[in-house]
Amino acid sequence: MPAARPAHFSVLAACLTLATTAAWAQTSTLPITQEQRRVADQVASAGVPLSELAPNAPDQHTVQPGDTLWDISGLFLKSPWRWPELWGMNREQIRNPHLIYPGQVLLLVKVDGHARLQLAQGRSGSGAGDTVKLRPQMRVSATDTSPIAAIPLHLIQPFLTDAIVFDTDVLATAPRVVATQEGRVLVGRGELAYARGDFGNGTDFRVFRTARTLRDPTTREILGYEAPYVGTAELVRTGENRTGADGKPEIVPATVQIRLAKQEVGVGDRLAPAPQRNLERYVPHAPDKPMAGQIAAIYGDALNAGQNQIVALNRGRRDGMERGHVLALWRDGETAVDKTQQKAQVIKLPDERHGVLFVFEVYERVSYALIISVNEPVKPGDRFTQP
Repeated sequence: MPAARPAHFSVLAACLTLATTAAWAQTSTLPITQEQRRVADQVASAGVPLSELAPNAPDQHTVQPGDTLWDISGLFLKSPWRWPELWGMNREQIRNPHLIYPGQVLLLVKVDGHARLQLAQGRSGSGAGDTVKLRPQMRVSATDTSPIAAIPLHLIQPFLTDAIVFDTDVLATAPRVVATQEGRVLVGRGELAYARGDFGNGTDFRVFRTARTLRDPTTREILGYEAPYVGTAELVRTGENRTGADGKPEIVPATVQIRLAKQEVGVGDRLAPAPQRNLERYVPHAPDKPMAGQIAAIYGDALNAGQNQIVALNRGRRDGMERGHVLALWRDGETAVDKTQQKAQVIKLPDERHGVLFVFEVYERVSYALIISVNEPVKPGDRFTQP
Protein backbone atom coordinates (compact mmCIF):
# COMPACT_ATOMS: atom_id res chain seq x y z
CA MET A 1 0.00 0.00 0.00
CA PRO A 2 1.21 3.54 -0.66
CA ALA A 3 2.41 5.52 2.32
CA ALA A 4 -0.26 7.56 4.09
CA ARG A 5 -0.29 11.22 3.21
CA PRO A 6 0.68 13.63 5.99
CA ALA A 7 -2.28 15.42 7.48
CA HIS A 8 -1.12 18.79 6.18
CA PHE A 9 -0.63 17.56 2.59
CA SER A 10 -4.21 18.17 1.45
CA VAL A 11 -4.22 21.54 3.16
CA LEU A 12 -1.04 22.52 1.33
CA ALA A 13 -2.44 21.49 -2.04
CA ALA A 14 -5.64 23.43 -1.38
CA CYS A 15 -3.72 26.48 -0.21
CA LEU A 16 -1.50 26.44 -3.29
CA THR A 17 -4.52 26.29 -5.57
CA LEU A 18 -6.26 29.09 -3.64
CA ALA A 19 -3.15 31.25 -3.62
CA THR A 20 -2.65 30.77 -7.35
CA THR A 21 -6.31 31.43 -8.15
CA ALA A 22 -6.50 34.51 -5.93
CA ALA A 23 -3.35 36.08 -7.35
CA TRP A 24 -4.42 35.36 -10.92
CA ALA A 25 -7.92 36.74 -10.37
CA GLN A 26 -6.49 39.99 -9.01
CA THR A 27 -4.13 40.51 -11.96
CA SER A 28 -6.33 39.51 -14.90
CA THR A 29 -9.63 40.65 -16.30
CA LEU A 30 -10.36 37.21 -17.73
CA PRO A 31 -12.68 34.86 -15.80
CA ILE A 32 -11.44 31.55 -14.41
CA THR A 33 -13.42 28.76 -16.02
CA GLN A 34 -14.60 25.66 -14.19
CA GLU A 35 -12.41 23.56 -16.47
CA GLN A 36 -9.36 25.62 -15.53
CA ARG A 37 -10.14 25.16 -11.85
CA ARG A 38 -10.59 21.42 -12.37
CA VAL A 39 -7.27 21.03 -14.17
CA ALA A 40 -5.45 23.13 -11.59
CA ASP A 41 -6.90 21.09 -8.74
CA GLN A 42 -6.10 17.83 -10.50
CA VAL A 43 -2.50 18.77 -11.23
CA ALA A 44 -1.98 20.32 -7.81
CA SER A 45 -2.94 17.03 -6.18
CA ALA A 46 -0.81 14.90 -8.51
CA GLY A 47 2.46 16.60 -9.45
CA VAL A 48 5.07 14.78 -11.54
CA PRO A 49 6.41 11.23 -11.02
CA LEU A 50 9.68 11.08 -9.14
CA SER A 51 11.19 9.46 -12.25
CA GLU A 52 10.79 12.82 -14.04
CA LEU A 53 12.96 14.68 -11.52
CA ALA A 54 16.49 15.71 -12.48
CA PRO A 55 19.13 13.43 -10.91
CA ASN A 56 20.45 16.20 -8.65
CA ALA A 57 17.18 18.02 -7.98
CA PRO A 58 17.64 20.17 -4.86
CA ASP A 59 15.25 20.03 -1.90
CA GLN A 60 14.82 23.80 -2.09
CA HIS A 61 15.84 26.80 -4.15
CA THR A 62 15.88 30.50 -3.39
CA VAL A 63 14.78 32.50 -6.43
CA GLN A 64 17.57 34.78 -7.65
CA PRO A 65 17.36 37.93 -9.78
CA GLY A 66 17.68 36.83 -13.39
CA ASP A 67 16.16 33.39 -12.75
CA THR A 68 13.49 32.22 -15.19
CA LEU A 69 10.79 29.59 -14.81
CA TRP A 70 12.67 27.55 -17.42
CA ASP A 71 15.92 27.76 -15.41
CA ILE A 72 14.25 26.79 -12.16
CA SER A 73 12.30 23.95 -13.73
CA GLY A 74 15.55 22.69 -15.26
CA LEU A 75 16.98 22.39 -11.75
CA PHE A 76 14.18 20.06 -10.72
CA LEU A 77 13.00 18.33 -13.93
CA LYS A 78 14.50 16.31 -16.76
CA SER A 79 12.01 18.06 -19.08
CA PRO A 80 11.66 21.75 -18.10
CA TRP A 81 8.58 22.22 -20.29
CA ARG A 82 6.61 19.99 -17.88
CA TRP A 83 6.90 22.66 -15.20
CA PRO A 84 3.13 23.43 -15.00
CA GLU A 85 2.66 19.92 -13.58
CA LEU A 86 5.45 20.43 -11.08
CA TRP A 87 4.05 23.78 -9.98
CA GLY A 88 0.50 22.47 -9.72
CA MET A 89 -0.97 25.13 -11.99
CA ASN A 90 -2.43 25.18 -15.47
CA ARG A 91 -1.27 27.23 -18.42
CA GLU A 92 -4.24 29.60 -18.47
CA GLN A 93 -3.55 30.69 -14.90
CA ILE A 94 0.20 30.87 -15.31
CA ARG A 95 -0.19 33.44 -18.11
CA ASN A 96 -0.18 35.93 -15.21
CA PRO A 97 2.15 34.21 -12.70
CA HIS A 98 2.38 37.02 -10.16
CA LEU A 99 3.53 34.61 -7.50
CA ILE A 100 7.21 33.89 -8.00
CA TYR A 101 9.62 36.70 -7.16
CA PRO A 102 13.35 36.90 -6.41
CA GLY A 103 14.01 36.11 -2.77
CA GLN A 104 11.22 33.58 -2.36
CA VAL A 105 12.01 30.00 -1.34
CA LEU A 106 10.73 27.03 -3.35
CA LEU A 107 10.46 23.64 -1.66
CA LEU A 108 10.38 20.26 -3.41
CA VAL A 109 7.73 18.09 -1.72
CA LYS A 110 7.74 14.32 -2.44
CA VAL A 111 4.67 12.28 -1.53
CA ASP A 112 3.31 8.97 -2.85
CA GLY A 113 5.84 8.69 -5.67
CA HIS A 114 5.13 12.20 -6.98
CA ALA A 115 6.75 15.59 -6.50
CA ARG A 116 5.48 19.16 -6.43
CA LEU A 117 7.01 22.57 -5.81
CA GLN A 118 5.71 24.62 -2.90
CA LEU A 119 6.12 28.35 -2.50
CA ALA A 120 7.34 28.99 1.05
CA GLN A 121 5.95 32.37 2.06
CA GLY A 122 6.16 31.72 5.77
CA ARG A 123 8.24 29.23 7.77
CA SER A 124 8.90 28.55 11.44
CA GLY A 125 11.82 26.60 12.86
CA SER A 126 14.33 24.64 10.84
CA GLY A 127 13.49 21.00 11.46
CA ALA A 128 12.59 18.49 8.78
CA GLY A 129 9.03 18.27 10.03
CA ASP A 130 8.27 21.96 9.76
CA THR A 131 4.87 22.84 8.33
CA VAL A 132 4.91 25.22 5.38
CA LYS A 133 1.98 27.61 5.16
CA LEU A 134 0.85 28.97 1.81
CA ARG A 135 -1.65 31.78 1.72
CA PRO A 136 -2.68 34.68 -0.53
CA GLN A 137 -1.01 37.86 0.66
CA MET A 138 -0.02 41.37 -0.40
CA ARG A 139 3.62 41.95 -1.41
CA VAL A 140 5.30 45.25 -0.55
CA SER A 141 8.90 45.64 -1.70
CA ALA A 142 11.12 48.51 -2.74
CA THR A 143 13.42 46.45 -4.98
CA ASP A 144 11.42 43.32 -5.84
CA THR A 145 8.46 44.40 -7.95
CA SER A 146 8.54 42.12 -11.00
CA PRO A 147 7.76 38.41 -11.17
CA ILE A 148 10.38 36.28 -12.85
CA ALA A 149 10.05 35.62 -16.58
CA ALA A 150 9.35 32.25 -18.18
CA ILE A 151 12.46 32.37 -20.43
CA PRO A 152 15.32 34.87 -20.89
CA LEU A 153 13.35 37.67 -22.56
CA HIS A 154 16.47 39.63 -23.53
CA LEU A 155 17.13 36.99 -26.19
CA ILE A 156 13.88 37.69 -28.06
CA GLN A 157 13.01 41.29 -27.17
CA PRO A 158 15.17 42.78 -29.97
CA PHE A 159 13.42 40.54 -32.50
CA LEU A 160 9.96 41.69 -31.36
CA THR A 161 10.59 45.12 -32.87
CA ASP A 162 12.95 44.06 -35.66
CA ALA A 163 10.64 42.04 -37.91
CA ILE A 164 7.03 41.36 -38.70
CA VAL A 165 5.36 38.87 -41.02
CA PHE A 166 2.58 39.92 -43.39
CA ASP A 167 0.24 37.22 -44.69
CA THR A 168 0.16 38.90 -48.10
CA ASP A 169 2.73 41.05 -49.88
CA VAL A 170 1.07 44.30 -48.82
CA LEU A 171 4.39 46.14 -48.89
CA ALA A 172 4.60 45.73 -52.66
CA THR A 173 1.89 48.38 -53.05
CA ALA A 174 2.63 50.38 -49.88
CA PRO A 175 3.94 53.97 -50.00
CA ARG A 176 7.68 53.96 -50.75
CA VAL A 177 10.58 56.30 -50.06
CA VAL A 178 11.70 57.78 -53.39
CA ALA A 179 14.18 60.46 -52.29
CA THR A 180 15.93 61.77 -49.20
CA GLN A 181 16.74 65.17 -47.79
CA GLU A 182 19.57 66.88 -49.70
CA GLY A 183 20.06 63.76 -51.80
CA ARG A 184 21.61 61.75 -49.00
CA VAL A 185 21.89 57.99 -49.34
CA LEU A 186 20.41 57.42 -45.89
CA VAL A 187 18.57 59.56 -43.32
CA GLY A 188 18.07 59.19 -39.60
CA ARG A 189 15.90 60.41 -36.77
CA GLY A 190 14.49 63.91 -37.23
CA GLU A 191 15.43 64.13 -40.89
CA LEU A 192 13.14 64.33 -43.89
CA ALA A 193 12.43 61.85 -46.67
CA TYR A 194 10.07 61.94 -49.62
CA ALA A 195 7.62 59.21 -50.48
CA ARG A 196 4.99 58.30 -53.05
CA GLY A 197 1.92 56.10 -52.70
CA ASP A 198 -1.51 55.91 -51.16
CA PHE A 199 -1.25 57.08 -47.54
CA GLY A 200 -5.02 56.89 -46.95
CA ASN A 201 -6.04 58.85 -43.88
CA GLY A 202 -3.01 57.84 -41.83
CA THR A 203 -0.25 60.08 -40.56
CA ASP A 204 1.87 57.64 -38.52
CA PHE A 205 3.66 54.80 -40.26
CA ARG A 206 6.27 52.15 -39.64
CA VAL A 207 9.14 51.88 -42.07
CA PHE A 208 10.17 48.47 -43.40
CA ARG A 209 12.85 47.12 -45.70
CA THR A 210 11.81 45.11 -48.73
CA ALA A 211 10.04 41.98 -47.51
CA ARG A 212 11.60 38.54 -47.82
CA THR A 213 9.35 35.71 -49.01
CA LEU A 214 9.15 32.78 -46.58
CA ARG A 215 8.44 29.45 -48.30
CA ASP A 216 7.75 25.95 -47.09
CA PRO A 217 10.98 23.95 -47.59
CA THR A 218 9.08 21.01 -49.11
CA THR A 219 5.95 22.32 -50.86
CA ARG A 220 7.41 25.76 -51.73
CA GLU A 221 4.09 27.28 -50.58
CA ILE A 222 4.40 30.93 -49.59
CA LEU A 223 4.04 31.12 -45.81
CA GLY A 224 4.32 34.87 -45.45
CA TYR A 225 6.45 37.92 -46.12
CA GLU A 226 9.07 38.79 -43.49
CA ALA A 227 9.67 42.53 -43.37
CA PRO A 228 12.62 43.89 -41.34
CA TYR A 229 11.56 46.88 -39.25
CA VAL A 230 13.55 50.07 -39.84
CA GLY A 231 11.76 52.72 -37.79
CA THR A 232 8.77 55.06 -37.71
CA ALA A 233 7.80 58.08 -39.78
CA GLU A 234 5.17 60.82 -39.67
CA LEU A 235 3.46 62.26 -42.74
CA VAL A 236 4.03 66.02 -42.47
CA ARG A 237 2.97 67.14 -45.96
CA THR A 238 0.92 65.34 -48.60
CA GLY A 239 2.09 65.07 -52.18
CA GLU A 240 0.34 66.48 -55.23
CA ASN A 241 0.21 66.39 -59.00
CA ARG A 242 0.36 69.89 -60.41
CA THR A 243 1.30 71.85 -63.48
CA GLY A 244 4.80 73.26 -63.53
CA ALA A 245 5.92 76.72 -64.63
CA ASP A 246 6.58 75.31 -68.06
CA GLY A 247 3.03 74.01 -68.30
CA LYS A 248 4.06 70.35 -68.01
CA PRO A 249 2.71 67.93 -65.36
CA GLU A 250 4.78 67.92 -62.21
CA ILE A 251 4.81 65.24 -59.50
CA VAL A 252 5.52 66.43 -55.95
CA PRO A 253 6.03 63.54 -53.47
CA ALA A 254 4.79 63.57 -49.89
CA THR A 255 7.15 64.62 -47.12
CA VAL A 256 7.71 62.39 -44.10
CA GLN A 257 9.82 62.97 -41.02
CA ILE A 258 11.69 60.07 -39.46
CA ARG A 259 10.63 59.79 -35.83
CA LEU A 260 12.54 56.67 -34.83
CA ALA A 261 15.31 54.88 -36.69
CA LYS A 262 16.60 51.48 -35.61
CA GLN A 263 18.41 51.58 -38.94
CA GLU A 264 18.88 54.51 -41.27
CA VAL A 265 16.09 54.94 -43.84
CA GLY A 266 16.88 54.81 -47.54
CA VAL A 267 15.26 54.95 -50.97
CA GLY A 268 13.06 51.92 -51.59
CA ASP A 269 12.00 51.44 -47.97
CA ARG A 270 8.25 50.98 -47.50
CA LEU A 271 5.78 52.68 -45.15
CA ALA A 272 2.86 50.79 -43.70
CA PRO A 273 0.80 50.59 -40.53
CA ALA A 274 1.48 47.42 -38.55
CA PRO A 275 -0.45 45.76 -35.73
CA GLN A 276 0.85 46.20 -32.22
CA ARG A 277 2.59 43.17 -30.73
CA ASN A 278 0.86 41.38 -27.85
CA LEU A 279 3.69 41.02 -25.36
CA GLU A 280 1.95 38.59 -23.01
CA ARG A 281 4.07 36.32 -20.85
CA TYR A 282 5.48 33.30 -22.62
CA VAL A 283 4.50 30.02 -21.00
CA PRO A 284 6.54 26.95 -22.01
CA HIS A 285 4.40 23.86 -22.66
CA ALA A 286 4.37 20.87 -24.96
CA PRO A 287 1.76 20.76 -27.77
CA ASP A 288 -1.47 19.01 -26.79
CA LYS A 289 -1.42 17.01 -30.03
CA PRO A 290 1.24 15.68 -32.44
CA MET A 291 3.12 18.49 -34.15
CA ALA A 292 5.70 18.19 -36.92
CA GLY A 293 7.26 20.50 -39.45
CA GLN A 294 10.47 22.01 -40.76
CA ILE A 295 12.73 25.02 -40.31
CA ALA A 296 11.67 27.42 -43.06
CA ALA A 297 14.45 30.00 -42.64
CA ILE A 298 17.15 31.31 -40.34
CA TYR A 299 16.42 34.84 -39.15
CA GLY A 300 19.02 37.26 -40.47
CA ASP A 301 21.69 36.54 -43.04
CA ALA A 302 23.21 33.38 -41.54
CA LEU A 303 23.14 30.06 -43.40
CA ASN A 304 23.05 28.03 -40.18
CA ALA A 305 21.89 28.77 -36.65
CA GLY A 306 23.04 27.80 -33.17
CA GLN A 307 21.90 28.18 -29.58
CA ASN A 308 20.02 31.42 -28.75
CA GLN A 309 19.38 32.21 -32.43
CA ILE A 310 15.96 32.57 -34.04
CA VAL A 311 14.42 30.43 -36.77
CA ALA A 312 11.18 30.57 -38.77
CA LEU A 313 8.98 27.44 -38.74
CA ASN A 314 6.62 26.30 -41.48
CA ARG A 315 3.74 25.88 -39.04
CA GLY A 316 1.50 28.61 -37.67
CA ARG A 317 -1.82 29.38 -36.04
CA ARG A 318 -3.79 27.43 -38.63
CA ASP A 319 -1.76 24.31 -37.72
CA GLY A 320 -2.40 24.62 -33.98
CA MET A 321 0.92 26.27 -33.12
CA GLU A 322 0.84 28.40 -29.95
CA ARG A 323 3.15 30.80 -28.21
CA GLY A 324 5.08 28.85 -25.62
CA HIS A 325 5.17 25.55 -27.52
CA VAL A 326 8.32 23.57 -26.82
CA LEU A 327 9.51 21.46 -29.76
CA ALA A 328 12.23 18.89 -30.37
CA LEU A 329 14.79 19.41 -33.15
CA TRP A 330 15.84 16.38 -35.19
CA ARG A 331 18.92 15.70 -37.27
CA ASP A 332 18.54 13.42 -40.30
CA GLY A 333 20.33 10.13 -39.95
CA GLU A 334 23.49 9.87 -42.02
CA THR A 335 24.01 7.44 -44.85
CA ALA A 336 26.48 4.62 -44.15
CA VAL A 337 27.65 1.40 -45.77
CA ASP A 338 27.14 -1.99 -44.17
CA LYS A 339 30.25 -3.99 -45.04
CA THR A 340 29.55 -6.91 -42.71
CA GLN A 341 27.93 -8.97 -45.46
CA GLN A 342 29.40 -10.43 -48.63
CA LYS A 343 27.76 -7.64 -50.62
CA ALA A 344 28.00 -4.16 -49.14
CA GLN A 345 24.70 -2.32 -48.66
CA VAL A 346 23.92 1.36 -48.26
CA ILE A 347 21.96 2.00 -45.06
CA LYS A 348 20.45 5.09 -43.42
CA LEU A 349 21.12 5.60 -39.74
CA PRO A 350 18.20 6.61 -37.45
CA ASP A 351 17.30 10.27 -37.08
CA GLU A 352 18.66 11.76 -33.86
CA ARG A 353 17.10 14.36 -31.62
CA HIS A 354 19.64 17.10 -30.98
CA GLY A 355 17.94 20.26 -29.75
CA VAL A 356 14.99 22.14 -28.26
CA LEU A 357 12.96 25.03 -29.74
CA PHE A 358 10.77 27.52 -27.92
CA VAL A 359 8.01 29.20 -29.96
CA PHE A 360 7.48 32.85 -29.02
CA GLU A 361 5.70 34.43 -32.01
CA VAL A 362 2.92 32.90 -34.11
CA TYR A 363 1.37 34.08 -37.37
CA GLU A 364 -1.23 32.37 -39.55
CA ARG A 365 1.14 30.14 -41.52
CA VAL A 366 4.55 30.70 -39.92
CA SER A 367 6.02 30.90 -36.41
CA TYR A 368 9.29 32.07 -34.88
CA ALA A 369 11.20 30.04 -32.31
CA LEU A 370 14.26 30.50 -30.13
CA ILE A 371 16.81 27.69 -30.18
CA ILE A 372 17.07 26.85 -26.47
CA SER A 373 19.71 24.16 -26.93
CA VAL A 374 21.30 22.35 -29.87
CA ASN A 375 24.18 19.96 -30.52
CA GLU A 376 24.88 20.76 -34.17
CA PRO A 377 24.18 23.72 -36.51
CA VAL A 378 20.54 24.11 -37.56
CA LYS A 379 19.72 24.72 -41.23
CA PRO A 380 16.54 25.28 -43.28
CA GLY A 381 14.75 22.00 -43.89
CA ASP A 382 15.65 20.48 -40.51
CA ARG A 383 12.71 18.76 -38.83
CA PHE A 384 10.94 19.44 -35.56
CA THR A 385 8.28 17.53 -33.61
CA GLN A 386 6.57 17.70 -30.24
CA PRO A 387 9.12 16.95 -27.46
